Amino acid sequence: MIRVLLADDQSLVRAGFRALLDAQPDIEVAAEAADGEEAVRRIRELRPDVVLMDIRMPALDGLAATRRVTEDAGLKDVKVVMLTTFELDEYVFEAIRSGASGFLVKDTEPDELLRAVRAVVAGDALLSPGVTRRLIAEFAARSKEPAAADALAGLTDREREVMALVGIGLSNEEIARRLVVSPLTAKTHVSRTMVKLGARDRAQLVVLAYESGLVRPGWLG
Repeated sequence: MIRVLLADDQSLVRAGFRALLDAQPDIEVAAEAADGEEAVRRIRELRPDVVLMDIRMPALDGLAATRRVTEDAGLKDVKVVMLTTFELDEYVFEAIRSGASGFLVKDTEPDELLRAVRAVVAGDALLSPGVTRRLIAEFAARSKEPAAADALAGLTDREREVMALVGIGLSNEEIARRLVVSPLTAKTHVSRTMVKLGARDRAQLVVLAYESGLVRPGWLG
């Protein structure tokens, strides 16, 4: 059973999401929160699998709340998905850098929301290729001189290669075709790379690829 916590200051939004999620045989809403402070408190208490976190909330906004969650080692298995009104919300970039696993617009189709919740729990890519590439382009535009690549010393040559392909926004299937391996093998390489680097998810792996200098601005495929 996938346990979800809903954090949004609009009760109608929470009610709509709850009705959809609770109707699924493999998903349940563990709790709701109307602001960031309450969200962090309930997350620490309940340790849900997924948090659907609105960016703009009173008391503590979703961005700050996400940082508190992702910086807490005891909550490393909690996946945070940001909720935005617009796909190009100005805070989405910082949300991903803060450790969020992805984002969804509030008018996402019901089937897409359910797919996203299940995907993020499974560790699969949540962001669509188009959104991922826009995120990467934004990161490239803001990135500074990359840090030393010492953090990548424990990776094999193949894992570095796979990480670079993740960094330019390729899916597991696209990586598999590029390297002429099976999608399962590509996914295994991605998973092992995340474990070695302590990355919470694929989105953070993209950020690390840029911060380490493994991928540079202008390498978008």
